[in-house]
Amino acid sequence: MTDSTDHTSPRTRTAPTTRTAPTARTARATRSSRRPRRRILLVALAIIGVVTIAATVALRTPSPVGHWDSAEGQDRYQAAYDEAFEDLPDPDEVLDIRTDYGLVRVYRFATTREDGSEHDGTAEPDDTSPSPVEPLVLLPGRSSGTPVWADNLPSLRAISDVYAIDLLGEPGLSIQSRPLDTETDQAAWLDQTLADLPEDRFHLVGLSIGGWSAANLATHTTEHLAAVTLLDAPLVFDDLPLGTVLRTIPVAFPWAPRAWRDSFNSYTAGGAPVEDVPVSRMIEAGTQHYRLRLPAPARIDEARVSQIDVPVLAIIAGDSVMHDPAVTADTAIRVLGAESVRVYDDASHAINGEHLQEIAADIDAFARSLP
Repeated sequence: MTDSTDHTSPRTRTAPTTRTAPTARTARATRSSRRPRRRILLVALAIIGVVTIAATVALRTPSPVGHWDSAEGQDRYQAAYDEAFEDLPDPDEVLDIRTDYGLVRVYRFATTREDGSEHDGTAEPDDTSPSPVEPLVLLPGRSSGTPVWADNLPSLRAISDVYAIDLLGEPGLSIQSRPLDTETDQAAWLDQTLADLPEDRFHLVGLSIGGWSAANLATHTTEHLAAVTLLDAPLVFDDLPLGTVLRTIPVAFPWAPRAWRDSFNSYTAGGAPVEDVPVSRMIEAGTQHYRLRLPAPARIDEARVSQIDVPVLAIIAGDSVMHDPAVTADTAIRVLGAESVRVYDDASHAINGEHLQEIAADIDAFARSLP
């Protein structure tokens, strides 16, 4: 498997071709059929929580926390996770942070200088170094875990130190031990995790349901937040389309044929083909063998989003099927202001695999504009 990531620092690249107007939707026919398949898979399979809502209800057991259905299922997931993790750089630190709700797995990746050298966070930067910004904290989509960021890490590490978190209550290496019954609970575990990291404030970058999680935290507390970036986050600026909800029902059960899941994943990725690669096997194992005990994510009230007291950047996929892109852009512009909204015309919900350098450039510019 090849990695076609451009390792050039995003600060040296030209600005991405984006639009801030809600009319930035283009015909699906203009999408390239030659998108790199691995990049698409990294996020196409990291879909939002509706995929497993029906299965959660149908397969409910007395356990109040997320858990594996068997030791064999957990072993299969762990093997796939380990294989997918091989595409990431070696983390500089692996942390298991204890919260009131369970143990949260966190990886730290030290920033890289523009010359490609590692920065250990202790030496004073010289005059030619980029101005320091708060560490990025990456929150993945449903069932995807840290390996979903493999292609993004090179460009994001050029911005700042990066922490990547396996969401609590999801398949991954975080271990839920107490119920997460409310949105307040879901905000609390994440806030406690950030509080236990050495820095004071962080720039949250949330993908899909990770974006919802970031916005949910920011509506409860911003004590440890410097900024938030939302990558095609559902249920923040618009509701889920009925057609997408209906498509999740046949694939929400572990006994569903693999072909059904592939079809849905291709649908979220704008029709791109999907294949059996390590990340795909990881998510497949998690979907089949992990029993979620999370409340279905609810639309965050617009008034609550407008009261977030740290800067927010919303990056919206112009061809997403997880919301109406035009409605989402309208709402985001109304709530955040046009300067805080980017619409990538030809992006599907697999946005972070399709627009690696554009996302890094926008996050870099946003982070360095903060007071």
